[in-house]
Amino acid sequence: MQLSSQQLAIAEQAALLSLVHDARRLAGELYAPDGYNIGLNIGAAAAQSVMHLHVHVIPRYAGDMDDPKGGVKGVIPGKRRY
Repeated sequence: MQLSSQQLAIAEQAALLSLVHDARRLAGELYAPDGYNIGLNIGAAAAQSVMHLHVHVIPRYAGDMDDPKGGVKGVIPGKRRY
């Protein structure tokens, strides 16, 4: 079966979402986090420095930061630049 470029993009998106689900499940089994930050940086304006696709799946714990606002960029203390 041959897929069009549109269908391939959709299939790739579904596979990526499935992988994120698997990463969350495994992190949950191993580390029992209270929540997750899941994010993509797409484009230089969004702080993407290397133009490739990757997804951040970051386990979070209640109290791991005083103020968890800021999402993915706020996970590492001292790295926030707001």
